[in-house]
Amino acid sequence: MPLEATPRPIKIAILAMGGEGGGVLADWIVATAEHAGFHAQSTSVPGVAQRTGATIYYVEVLPGPRDRTRTPVLGLMPVPGDVDVVIASELMEAARAVQRGLVTPDRTVLIASSNRVYALPEKMAMGDGRKDYASLYEAGRSAAREFICRDFSALAERSGSVISATLFGALAATGTLPWERQAFEAAIERGGIGVAASLQAFDAGFRAQAGASGPPSAPPPAETAIDARLAPLDARIGHEFPAPLQDILRAGIVRAADYQDPAYAALYLDRLRPLLDAARGADGAGARLLRETARYLALWMTYEDTVRVAELKIRATRFERVRQQHGARAGQTLRINEFFHPRPEEIADMLPAALGRWLLASRWAGPLLARATRGGRVVRTSGLRGFLLLYGVASFKRLRPRSLRQERETAGMLDWLDRVAQLAPVDYDLACEIAECPRLIKGYGDTHARGLGSYRKIIAVLPALLGRDDAARTVAGLREAALADDSGERLARRLADIEPAAHEV
Repeated sequence: MPLEATPRPIKIAILAMGGEGGGVLADWIVATAEHAGFHAQSTSVPGVAQRTGATIYYVEVLPGPRDRTRTPVLGLMPVPGDVDVVIASELMEAARAVQRGLVTPDRTVLIASSNRVYALPEKMAMGDGRKDYASLYEAGRSAAREFICRDFSALAERSGSVISATLFGALAATGTLPWERQAFEAAIERGGIGVAASLQAFDAGFRAQAGASGPPSAPPPAETAIDARLAPLDARIGHEFPAPLQDILRAGIVRAADYQDPAYAALYLDRLRPLLDAARGADGAGARLLRETARYLALWMTYEDTVRVAELKIRATRFERVRQQHGARAGQTLRINEFFHPRPEEIADMLPAALGRWLLASRWAGPLLARATRGGRVVRTSGLRGFLLLYGVASFKRLRPRSLRQERETAGMLDWLDRVAQLAPVDYDLACEIAECPRLIKGYGDTHARGLGSYRKIIAVLPALLGRDDAARTVAGLREAALADDSGERLARRLADIEPAAHEV
């Protein structure tokens, strides 16, 4: 039988992160093709720059039986403008595929999960560095011939499997590959691992794509769950505070109680209560001022410290989340190593105020502690020794109300609240901008120090701005300059521009 001319291969690029089964998805596609008698090949290019490391898996499938086509030379890498199907396990990865030119409107079917796993630049931004959900979706929709976007991650979680299985189901439902559904499912069955859960997830992905209509909406905000310990505070919110403020206050008391205890959550409400009368400004009930103050007071009261970091690292929910992210099965051992490098100042902050000040002032204890902590250390929290070490650090939570850090943070919080309350009746817009300035204070270590320094510089020029018509706009500009540049240079230039105007007033 004469050999037919070599047809054009079907080209598939898969963008996935560690633990999501991107390699398994590529293997399933190849297995399905080879079982049907087709030529197929897969390669992978690992990457470590984003989150847990995004990898591009590339598959080429040659349509037609192997015995009737010439042995092909298949490509090893996806070429911009020459990809038929792009599969992305997360919406930002879909946008990256568009940016790389892998998605084109004349030929590419883009299958993407609508969930987000935030990239390092998004997390490290001084302000809210998250990319806009709508713009990411629109980039995929406008670039692809067909854009399939559903929360395949949530479907996989409900099926007890990983996202690769739901994406495989969505791929089967598109009809871009020349096989019936049963051929895809047979590839999963031949794999022999987690077959039942994978088939269930495959079915969920297949049905989600087959019945898809219209774009997905951005994930809705989760409702705040109030447990029995906080029921009295929940009732107090309903009785003492206006309705437009109650949702954020409920989130605030839950956060404060988780951080410390219910008494600390009650203190959160106590500190906001005096602001109610002062906040009645240009927007009637002072809703903007109250919401922003409530938001940033909750964040400030739950500042990141060594105790908090240790507590979060050893929570059962974290261990379970890590197991799910890495696809660890029952009976498999998962080792978790955490890198800790607390500075002497952060250790002193954990201690009772007097002891912490002595440690920092001591000529021998401080330098000795600095040498002991200079290199940091790796702590295996999945082992008993490492777990107990962080458990001991987390137990300092009981001392936090009397700690050096709490003393310092409380002084800053009360000063900020007093300024907001005093400004509200005089210049409501300026009070609102000052209420948002704690947005600069976040994280711990050097990140916290930079943000706090920027905050203090803005507060320091406040007396020079009082009475000026542009005071609120100026403070907003200073804050945005600080958020846009963690080096502080942009803020310094804006502050230098204020000085001449301050002398003219």
